[in-house]
Amino acid sequence: MDAFLQLTVAGLSTGMIYALVAVGFVVIYKASDVINFAQGDLLLFGTYLIFFNIVQLGLPWTVGVVITVIIAAGIGLLIERTVLRPLIGEPVISMIMVTIGLSSVLRALTNALWGPQPRAFPPFLPGGEVSIGTATVAADRLVAIPLALGLLALLALFFRYARDGIAMRAIADDQLAALSMGISIPRVFAVAWGLSAVTAAVGGMMLGNIVGVSPSIAAVGLRVFPVVILGGLDSIGGAIVGGAIIGLLEVYTGGYIGHGLNLIVPYIVLILVLMVRPYGLFGKEVIERV
Repeated sequence: MDAFLQLTVAGLSTGMIYALVAVGFVVIYKASDVINFAQGDLLLFGTYLIFFNIVQLGLPWTVGVVITVIIAAGIGLLIERTVLRPLIGEPVISMIMVTIGLSSVLRALTNALWGPQPRAFPPFLPGGEVSIGTATVAADRLVAIPLALGLLALLALFFRYARDGIAMRAIADDQLAALSMGISIPRVFAVAWGLSAVTAAVGGMMLGNIVGVSPSIAAVGLRVFPVVILGGLDSIGGAIVGGAIIGLLEVYTGGYIGHGLNLIVPYIVLILVLMVRPYGLFGKEVIERV
């Protein structure tokens, strides 16, 4: 029972970080129908940014986090303005291929600035261990769960009540109708990319606190893809549920079965979901008649 509780906490903490990163996928897809394959590298760059601000510049944690969020938002806006806005109206595949190119550029830039070697990350989440009954769990993983859920709740409120969030939902439903109502599609695209970069950076901060800073963190982008497909490409609630399910499946498989199967379980789920329910658990079902 103790092992089960420890694995559950580890799986939920990992799953909530996955959900934060997955929200970046969802935001961009809701706004532009584009799948952003550079999300994992935005997370990687954000992780090294917070490392640079806190360790190399010696800034206080609060200041370092604020600066990292601002820079991440600026990077998202810059990418949208200079790279993606000229492609508005072009085939979606063109924009998807651009995000794949952005992934390589961000990874190469990170490697050029900080090198390939892993770095020690100064913890900002509480360290040590916490006893829950007879089980002992890591404090940082336990704190990461409500922290990530709180940030996801703020994003959900943004989409429900904020002007730009409502505009993003309108564009997701019908771009032409939204345009006729005076909604600026380029502005909404910019907000979407800024939010996507910020969620990736925040997820990178939390992940770096738990596993350290290294180039391998970028692989989270691909590991999050099954989360998005399972929950639904256009659903924030689905990203939360999908993150929890994939995170738990990974740690349970690794803890009870092992043999590296935890690395492939998310992709087995991905294949099954695409075969049975391709729009995900909470995604909008679209039926096209010819």
